[in-house]
Amino acid sequence: MNYPLQALSLRDLLGEEFQFPHEIAGQPSKASDFAGLTVSSFVTTDNVNLAYWEAGSGKPLVFIPGWSANGAMYFHLMQLLSQHYRVYVLDVRNQGLSEKAAFGNRIARYAMDVKEFAEHLDLTEADYCGWSMGASVMWAYIDLFGTRGVRTLTIIDQAPSIYCHADWTEQERLDAGAFTTSPERMIASYTGGTTNMLISQTRVLERAVDVSSPYFHNVLSLVQAVVRDDMAFTGQVLFDHTTNDWRDVISTKIDVPTAIFTGEYSDWLHSQHWMNSVIEGSQLHVYTKAENGDHFLAFKNPEKFAADLRGFLDNA
Repeated sequence: MNYPLQALSLRDLLGEEFQFPHEIAGQPSKASDFAGLTVSSFVTTDNVNLAYWEAGSGKPLVFIPGWSANGAMYFHLMQLLSQHYRVYVLDVRNQGLSEKAAFGNRIARYAMDVKEFAEHLDLTEADYCGWSMGASVMWAYIDLFGTRGVRTLTIIDQAPSIYCHADWTEQERLDAGAFTTSPERMIASYTGGTTNMLISQTRVLERAVDVSSPYFHNVLSLVQAVVRDDMAFTGQVLFDHTTNDWRDVISTKIDVPTAIFTGEYSDWLHSQHWMNSVIEGSQLHVYTKAENGDHFLAFKNPEKFAADLRGFLDNA
């Protein structure tokens, strides 16, 4: 990838047209149909070039993707939400179209990247939405910098602690959403694309390959066309991500309007209820299985998610 990226359209980025496998009413059938979508980049203070996707106008809405995810996954969501907001998706370091770096692969540094991203855009205040590891990045941001500049916070299906300590009670494990006692073996299973329920008690990878949602199939196809991830770099942040416990931040430092999204398929549904109970005034949205209520709910059911998110943001 040649840097810097300066407001490139998807067609310019790809060098050719991209046709989605599914035509969906009201959604673009090819990349160029979303004329307002561009990809740009900026350089962090530790000299890493980070790409970001943007579209729309209005109040700023910033998405921080989960581990190994990127802006291409947000294509349909951006099309829906850019009609109401100025929408940004940051490709965190080593993911998507951002630069590969063998340093700074800690959640705290990713939080600093978010701060520098906001400074690059000159955002004094924005709505932030963190999905999966992106939620942990936002918890780290709030831990380090407080909620100044964060108008609202939206969290999508992230366990407060992935790692379960040996001396925890079962109640503590459930509240934390913890699902492994072996970070190294869990990381090996994730980077290898296989899971063993004795090592990592989650069905996330199983849900990741369920492409029965045409929206989800479309964006995964776009990801394959646009992004070339290298697991040697992508996997570097996983140990730090796995071993952080954010319950103290969640229970004591979040003082802005907060929405939590999860679903009946979630492996850590209990922990999402726990978060709702300790974040004063927070909203909890639990999608049913029929509503694609799993870890990928925002991409599998973007029409509902966009409507629910708008309802929260516009009344916050």
